[in-house]
Amino acid sequence: MTRRLRISWPDDHPFERRPAPIRILAASDEADRSLDDERNRASLGRVDLVVGCGDLSPEQIGFLGDALGAPVIFVKGNHDRGGAWRNPAHVPTPARGIDARSLAPIPLLALPWPGREADAARRSESQGWAQVLLAAGPWLLRRPGPSIVVSHAPPLGANDNPADPYHRGFAAYRFLLDRVRPQLWLHGHAALAEASSWHCREGATTLVNVTGSVLVEIEPR
Repeated sequence: MTRRLRISWPDDHPFERRPAPIRILAASDEADRSLDDERNRASLGRVDLVVGCGDLSPEQIGFLGDALGAPVIFVKGNHDRGGAWRNPAHVPTPARGIDARSLAPIPLLALPWPGREADAARRSESQGWAQVLLAAGPWLLRRPGPSIVVSHAPPLGANDNPADPYHRGFAAYRFLLDRVRPQLWLHGHAALAEASSWHCREGATTLVNVTGSVLVEIEPR
């Protein structure tokens, strides 16, 4: 079943040229089979963007975008290696510009599972730091930064599974969270059964574990 969450946006500018609220269907890790039924998809209403937060097949990501008539962006998770991902015909085409143009004028930063896809999907804090410094370096030096972050893994200490070393959040992501303070952070990777909650607040940031699927409605303040 698709969970729902509404958040208030501090800036009215994104709503000047699009209907309010902005509606994002985010999914990861476990395919939400309730969305296979057209009636359930229809009950969601308008969807402005489909976001894949990793460990979903390319066919499932493409299906959600096609069935909901929405552009797609996605990040790869630790399991998104080989198989159908090697066949370009099976991989959906993401919306152009995985940064500010994806939900213009809301700047967005995407962080797939850190490390080379050719390597084993080991958890590496050093790879996480390298990824953050490369991808978000300019935003770390100036404000404002990205308003939405999409990642597979969560930041350390936020919606993660602290008892499981492999599913613990990345320290580099925590640094990014504390430094940039985005309004919304969407991620997967952490099993819902082992997490204390599927969403939380860290300062100004709402963090959402989208495992399965979540409809996030961004409303004007």
